[in-house]
Formats: sequence, structure tokens, C-alpha cells
Amino acid sequence: MEKLRNIVDKFKPQFEKGGRFGWLHSTFDGFETFLFVPKTVTTSGAHVRDVNDTKRVMIMVVLALLPALLFGMYNVGLQHFRAIGELAQTESVLGCWWYGFWRVLPLILVSYIVGLGIEFIFAQVRGHEINEGYLVSGMLIPLIMPIDVPLWMVAVAVAFAVIIGKEVFGGTGMNIFNPALLARAFVFFAYTPFISGETVWVRGLGKGGAYVDGFSGATPLTTLSESASSGTLDFGGYSLCDMIVGTIPGSIGETSVIAIALGAVILLWSGVASWRIMLSVVVGGLAMGLLFNAIGGNAYMEMPAYYHLVMGGFAFGAVFMATDPVTASQTNKGKFICGFLIGVIAVLIRVVNPGYPEGMMLSILFMNALAPLVDHYVVAANVKRRNKRMKTVKA
Repeated sequence: MEKLRNIVDKFKPQFEKGGRFGWLHSTFDGFETFLFVPKTVTTSGAHVRDVNDTKRVMIMVVLALLPALLFGMYNVGLQHFRAIGELAQTESVLGCWWYGFWRVLPLILVSYIVGLGIEFIFAQVRGHEINEGYLVSGMLIPLIMPIDVPLWMVAVAVAFAVIIGKEVFGGTGMNIFNPALLARAFVFFAYTPFISGETVWVRGLGKGGAYVDGFSGATPLTTLSESASSGTLDFGGYSLCDMIVGTIPGSIGETSVIAIALGAVILLWSGVASWRIMLSVVVGGLAMGLLFNAIGGNAYMEMPAYYHLVMGGFAFGAVFMATDPVTASQTNKGKFICGFLIGVIAVLIRVVNPGYPEGMMLSILFMNALAPLVDHYVVAANVKRRNKRMKTVKA
């Protein structure tokens, strides 16, 4: 690392103000602070001094996403070989993962190239430091997309999320909505057939055995929603164990509850994510599911409440989306309230609205908008209690 530090220091004067490439100072600073802890220190006021700056926190989240990413790559290949009937011949884990790797890699590259490119441009124009928040968003966006989404569509969605969802509000730390979910919402509302939640593309064989780009296979959420109207429960032939392990059709990183749980352990161990939000989302989902169980009325309402926790993007949203430190509630009590309502609304949308099998995205975005209001009333209530105690003490 010392040799690398010497190389960076050698070229650094060229990128300082007055240097030959001084106009690229923000870009150079972004690369330098990505590799090394910044040397800048505070000189006045009360500050928390820690080596874990924002970039390192973001990198920790990316590490927590790796289990879901690696399993998602494997599952893409697994669904492919199942679809074309060659799983018996190519059933090795490595074979499935290698196929999925080459299918997922372009999505990740497009996400990072477009997103970071926009971030660099805005930083250069404003003369600010590079915003490091996109290190996480750039990984989240491919993981919440179906594997068949066109690359140009990912690029447009990323541009919308970064420009409209982040930069117009001032960049990292100022956005109201989770950028990754905004990218998914953009594709959902602008190009609904590609990400409606009803079917997920699986590369395979077309009619007559002709090799085509792929066909769509229904997800467990879709088959459940369709079968419930007829009074039965059908999960598309997938068991509860399949949904927990993740060997089912679905968005790339959302299928495996086990992989997501490993990521949750990393986030909680490192102190990056809030256990209050994760726990309250699960409690809210279970509470709403149990309420529907008590009300009854159709097979969907009578389905065991815990099924909601392992289907669709519920687990992924609870661990990686709802816990976003920028868009989530900032008060401890507010985290419990917002997390609980996210779980409640997600299950409510699933059961009540048969036209939209998945509900996690909309519930999190809705609570992103309400989080400041929740925090306001939490703080106001606390101030009111303290004023009341002050009056009691004076009396």
C-alpha cells in the first residue's frame, strides 16, 4: 500500500488547484479517498473522529450484498438449465453460477458506469467531492431487477434515479426517496411488462424447440395471487423450503432468504443498519398477515402469515431498502413506527390488490415520504413531555 500511496502522492499536485489537471480535482479526490482514508481533519467544534468514513460504510453494505449477488448469479443459471431441460447434464453449482455471472455482469457494469458517470459530472460542475452513496445504489439496482430487463432500460432508470432522485435534492444525504427503488419504480411505471412482478424471464427454448432469448415463468407470488381467487393456494410448484433457499424465479438478488439473512448479520454486526427497522418490518408484515388470517374471506387471506416474509422482495426490502440511513426515520421510535407500517402496507397491497403481486417497493417509497413527518411528531411529543416535566419540577 505504501508504493501505491507514493504513486498517488506523485500525481496529486497535478490535480490540485493551479495544477495542469486542476479542473479534475473532484475526480482525483474521489479515487484517492476510495483507496485511502482522507488526511483532512477537523480543527474546531465537536466532531466524532473515526476511520469509518462514508465510503467505508458504503463498502460494508456492498460486502453485505455479496451473498445475495453470488446466489442470484447461481439462481439465474439454475433457472436457465431447468428451463431447457439440461440441468441433469449441467447440474454443477459452478456451471450454473458461471452462466449467471455472464448474464448479471452487464447489468452491474451499466448501473455503475451510468450512475458514477453522472455523479462525477455533477461533482465536477459543482466543484464538490465525489458522492460515495452510489457505491451501494449501483449494486442494489441490478439486484432488484429481473434478468431480462434491457440494458438501455437500466441505463435510463439509473439516470432518472440519480438525477431526479438524488442530484436535484443536493446529492448523497439529501434525497427523500431511496434511489435504487426509484429506478425500479421508473421501470415499473414506464415499462410495466418488464417488471410487473407477474412473470420473470428465464432463458430457454421457444416453440418447436427453436432457441430464443427466453420465456417468462410465473413467480410464486403471481401463481398464489391467481389461484387464491379460485379458493386454492398454488405456489407454482415451489415449496416453502425452495422460497427460503431461493431456487425460484424472481429478481436477481431477492429470492434467497438465507443469503439476505447473511447480509443482515453483516450489517448488524458492523452497526451500519438499524435492527429496529428490520425487526419492525417483520413484525408489521406478520401482524397484517395474522389480521387477514383472522378476517378470512379467501385463500390468500387465510395463508399462513409467515409466507409473506419469504416471498417476493419482502426480506430484501426489510434488510437493504428500509434500513437506508438517508431515507429512513432518524429517531428510534420513528424507526419502529415506519418499519412496522412498511411491513403492514406491503402485505396489504399484496392481498388487497391482485393486479400487483408485489408490494414492498411501494410501501417503502410511501414511508420514505412520511418518515420526516413521523420524526417531527416523535420529536414534538418528546418536547411536550419534557416541558410537562419542567412545569412539574417548578411547581
